[in-house]
Amino acid sequence: MPGATVLRMPTLVTDPPPPEFEALLERRREQDLDRWDEVWDGVLHMNPPPSREHELLASRLHRILGPLADAAGLDLLGGVGLGILENNRVPDLALQRPEDAQAQWQRTVAMVVEIRSRGDDTYKKLPFYAEHQVDEVLVADLAQHTVALLRLQASGKYEPAVESVVLGVGAAELANQLGWPNQPPSRAD
Repeated sequence: MPGATVLRMPTLVTDPPPPEFEALLERRREQDLDRWDEVWDGVLHMNPPPSREHELLASRLHRILGPLADAAGLDLLGGVGLGILENNRVPDLALQRPEDAQAQWQRTVAMVVEIRSRGDDTYKKLPFYAEHQVDEVLVADLAQHTVALLRLQASGKYEPAVESVVLGVGAAELANQLGWPNQPPSRAD
């Protein structure tokens, strides 16, 4: 219905999925839209493609972190699957020690980079990252224009850190280097 408000909420489709759902999954595969999807403890999270601003920030982070990763002997990856097929997350960027590399599903990485966009679940991923022994999590918040750095503690929890041990750079320094993309003007729906 034109002008109708679309209610956005999490949706659970129980087994067996209807044929329309199977067709949706196939269409997403054909159009390569499923590359951002994650499976959280067996539950499919169908994530939309990132916004232009999100991808601009990812590109800038890639350029800034690349030389730091090289100096630290780490591989800088984008869109890598961490976990296993039935339980995984796909961070925006990951820095991995070459000796930890796997052909497909990565068991661990030294650092993940998450770009926080409106309505995302970045902070809900922290227990998963801790379970996979990710040393540090860097969160770049598009709306706030901030960078937060979290370091895994012996307790298995992440705590804020001023500087990355993995890369030897501070969160504030990164935030100042980013040149944050402009947000598009808000539109009335």
